[in-house]
Amino acid sequence: MTAPLVAFEDAAVTFGKLRALDDVTLHLPRGAITGLVGESGSGKTTLCRTLLGLTPLSSGEVLFDGMPVRTHLARGARAFRRRVQMLLQDAVASLSPRMRIGSALEEPLRIHRLPLEEGRERLIGILRRLGLPEDIRGKYPHQISGGQARRVGVARALLMRPEMIVADEPTAGLDVSVQGELLNLLLDLQRELGLTYLLVSHNLNVVRRITDRTAVMYLGQVVEDAPTRELFHRPAHPYTAALLSTNPAVQAARRRARIVLQGEIPSMLAPPSGCRFHPRCPVAQPNCAIDPPALAEVEPGRSVRCHYPFSLPLPA
Repeated sequence: MTAPLVAFEDAAVTFGKLRALDDVTLHLPRGAITGLVGESGSGKTTLCRTLLGLTPLSSGEVLFDGMPVRTHLARGARAFRRRVQMLLQDAVASLSPRMRIGSALEEPLRIHRLPLEEGRERLIGILRRLGLPEDIRGKYPHQISGGQARRVGVARALLMRPEMIVADEPTAGLDVSVQGELLNLLLDLQRELGLTYLLVSHNLNVVRRITDRTAVMYLGQVVEDAPTRELFHRPAHPYTAALLSTNPAVQAARRRARIVLQGEIPSMLAPPSGCRFHPRCPVAQPNCAIDPPALAEVEPGRSVRCHYPFSLPLPA
């Protein structure tokens, strides 16, 4: 088996009494697109920040290319930052309103002390590849569209020739047609450059369309990790089934009857005992409130954090 590019091994992050990540084990295959889904506050952003080395771990480890991220940062933070780039959710807000697009794009070259002339030539090629006019470099962020701002973010990331891109809601706020163009572009770049993506999204149709694997988070834990096609076709965890049932589908064959969960999402400051999902789980048993389930492989390539995986009958 090929070693993953990124491996979370029992990773945990604690802020005072808040345990934002708890016992997270997740492998991101090299050259693949992994989707990360879950309700707001489930820990997706914290997971991304630990991968980038922006949030320190309380315990466990995050490995990048077989080496702990903290070791990469200690040996050379700039070198590691060039290998892993991020596309921020609010593309316009990520650009300084006082800085022209050209200056914003060249800023990484200055930060990483790379030759400006060589970088500018590469940048022109990237802009052409992304369908952006060269004169966009003279404009300010308020003078370009949301779709162009997303492409500017992609150009700035590609300029560093990364191995991996962490994309946080890359299609949020875009028209459907623009979403499609951006997704096709990301797919083309992934195939051409062999990039590895971690795609964070609330849009389950986007995740279903372009990802190879999908990880589902609930209250700071990964509750299911599986090939995307298998996960959408036959979810193993009750929370995954409930989450997928909320996804609107145009094709009648893909529509699911809504699974309505009872109660509210528990507080991360006082998570339930045993399985964190048990107060809302439609198939919970008495031991679920006592024994916390471990993330265990239930099929080749599929792991689930549940005492009774596949126990929820899927409505027709």
